[in-house]
Amino acid sequence: MGRDRGGYLVYKLYRGLSHCLSPLIHLHLRFRRFRGIEHPLRWRERLGLPSLPRPPGPLFWFHAVSLGEGLAAIPVIKRCVQRRPDVTVLLTTTTLSAFEVIKDLLPSGVIYQFTPVDTPVAMDSFLGYWKPNAVVLMESELWPNLVMSAARNGIALAILNARMSLKSFRNWSLPAVLQLMNLMLSKFSLIIPLSNVQAVHFQILQAPPFSIYFAGDLKFAIEDSLSSNREVEILEDLKVQLVNRPVWMASSIHKGEEKVIIGVHKMLKKIHSDILTIIVPRRPRLGQEITREWRNEGMSVALRSNNDKLMPQTEVYMVDTLGELRSFYRITPIALIGGSLLPGLNGHNISEAAAAGCAVLTGHHVGHFLNMVLEMQRINPLSIHQVAGKVELCEVLTELFSNSGALEARCRAGRQAYHALSNGGLRSVKCCTKCKGTCKENGRGTHVLLVHPGSEWKRLRLKHNQLECKNISRLIKLYPRGERK
Repeated sequence: MGRDRGGYLVYKLYRGLSHCLSPLIHLHLRFRRFRGIEHPLRWRERLGLPSLPRPPGPLFWFHAVSLGEGLAAIPVIKRCVQRRPDVTVLLTTTTLSAFEVIKDLLPSGVIYQFTPVDTPVAMDSFLGYWKPNAVVLMESELWPNLVMSAARNGIALAILNARMSLKSFRNWSLPAVLQLMNLMLSKFSLIIPLSNVQAVHFQILQAPPFSIYFAGDLKFAIEDSLSSNREVEILEDLKVQLVNRPVWMASSIHKGEEKVIIGVHKMLKKIHSDILTIIVPRRPRLGQEITREWRNEGMSVALRSNNDKLMPQTEVYMVDTLGELRSFYRITPIALIGGSLLPGLNGHNISEAAAAGCAVLTGHHVGHFLNMVLEMQRINPLSIHQVAGKVELCEVLTELFSNSGALEARCRAGRQAYHALSNGGLRSVKCCTKCKGTCKENGRGTHVLLVHPGSEWKRLRLKHNQLECKNISRLIKLYPRGERK
């Protein structure tokens, strides 16, 4: 009870502060709209003001921050719509880039809005209007006003693909905010962590023991059949233009990584004079900046947004558009997943490239995607190759271009690992939901869950009979016995 009182006190301070800052947040949203970061017509949805009517009947609210989380939510939403046609699904995202891509991929009848900012007025207005029966958060969106307002209104709460970075975990562990985190986590009925390490983070932060269940990384369940007829036409046209040319792709490139990519391109050009490097920057504006810079240096760069044609002399194809990444994975034999080559970056989803049959490369700075890398490498070591820098990346690409057998083996390994991990994702969510009622505390027996946070094995005692869930039993066997200390 003392911990709850402390948590409520911290929450009241947060609620008061966020209320006082509401005018500044409003101005900040207007500034973002002026810069083109917010939707020019629908930006008021971020203030909790709806733009569509609420249908009658039960409603489930799915919230995802950006494109990756939104795509991971789509298979779950489709399953929900199939099994509960009486339920209306509301999906919210924060970023404009997510909106541009996801709005055309949702099932009929799903409502799409922008996420309200976490101020008392905006969140209370949003919840009061939509009146959801359940809130499903994707990954790491633990906002105090959202969680506490939903709980106060008797709305069920769940987190799918739950994760937090090591930095966030340390921040939430600070005495000043730990009680608030304890309070928020106590409001969740279901927490499905991204990995066993993430499960330990939530357990240490005192999430309710019977709320944590395992389903694997839902990003493996992102559907590989979301191409429109237009995308199919694009693929056929590009395939013709790329025939008989050595091609590789660098996707989700962040600022600074382009220097590594262009350095590798120049080294490869000495061996393959007709090589084409496809670059998909994380932000379209970055692609346009890089294009101007490289053209000034005399390079031949085709810009996707200008509908530039691929000519025989084109060296770099800059894809500065949204929503076409997976189309390019399907026509490129080798894909380097960016956001991973420089310190401070946290990687991106590698499963999409693997699903498309690419030979997948990535750097070592992959953040929470490390679990995805390790899982795929566990199934097949050839599925993912991590490179340390420009020299190693050039060596690997040179080998793949000169050895068709090695290239095919890596493409096949990536597909194999992807399908092995994607087949159980949504089924595990269903299984964990069923297990929820069977995992009962026995009051005296304890189990030991072996985990691997960082470099040392530690033991975490679970004071409930949670190991009756088969998914958790499999988790114990994730690492070979010889690795446990």
